[in-house]
Amino acid sequence: MTTSADTFAEFVDHLAEALDDPRITEASGEDWAARLHFSRYHFDRMIKSVAGEPPSALRRRILLERAAYRMITTTAPLIDIAVEAGYGSHEAFTRAFTRVYGVPPATWRRRPGHIQIDAPSDVHFHPPGSLRLPARDKVTAMDLLTKMVEHHVWLTGEMVRLAGRLTEEQLDQRIELDVDDDAQTVRSLLSRLIGQMGMWNAAMASRDYDWSVEEHESLSSMRQRLATEGPTYLAHVRDVVASDRLDDTFVDALCEPAEVFTYGGMIAHVLTFAAHRRTLVVLAFGRHGIEDLGWGDPMTWVAQPA
Repeated sequence: MTTSADTFAEFVDHLAEALDDPRITEASGEDWAARLHFSRYHFDRMIKSVAGEPPSALRRRILLERAAYRMITTTAPLIDIAVEAGYGSHEAFTRAFTRVYGVPPATWRRRPGHIQIDAPSDVHFHPPGSLRLPARDKVTAMDLLTKMVEHHVWLTGEMVRLAGRLTEEQLDQRIELDVDDDAQTVRSLLSRLIGQMGMWNAAMASRDYDWSVEEHESLSSMRQRLATEGPTYLAHVRDVVASDRLDDTFVDALCEPAEVFTYGGMIAHVLTFAAHRRTLVVLAFGRHGIEDLGWGDPMTWVAQPA
């Protein structure tokens, strides 16, 4: 990265850290330049060369975006939101907000629209309280698919780990479902999550899968199996994605009669049924006071850099 790009990234980091500091709304351009050890002249030129807008304009825009977010997620009076955004009066805030959003704050609050304001830098306020530089690398559909499988393998491991906090009785407690006649337990669901990957690993290798291993499987056995089946399955996915072979087919000789599937269809099958089983597990965990995984949502995982 260039010095200007480095300085811009540092400026955004400082801005994000200071969003909840009231002094940010009072800091001058000279204050920000001094904080990053530049003269105001050189600081403004460097930020504008990278961001396409002066640092003062970027900062005002971010604060307005946050104000818009506050309007639809809180009941705070508009004057409080205006002061938080660095405006000394309701009138000044209304003029600035109307100029960029097209309607006064009170109107926008009743009928909100898109929070982000068009900007050349593509740096915006991201709720609940952060900023994010635009990604240097675009995530392709192939990358997304691989990340979802990576998340599945990781989350299954976390579920097996947390299941160690349950008693044997809790592991085997039946999960009631009106739409499913099968008797499900945390133990059976975790064993099937691992077994599903093991079953497809076996199918792709044209070998039999031992279903008996899933009969009242111990957590120790699950950990051992996942350590093999998870990386093996993920390696298959990475290889297929990297070589753009999602439409290629393979024969599943385990079926009676044997069937032909595409790799893409197989991965979609695994992720779809795994999502159902994982949700049942986290709900069961919640009943036993284990909240570590939340809903096990892949949203944050997918957004993280590789």
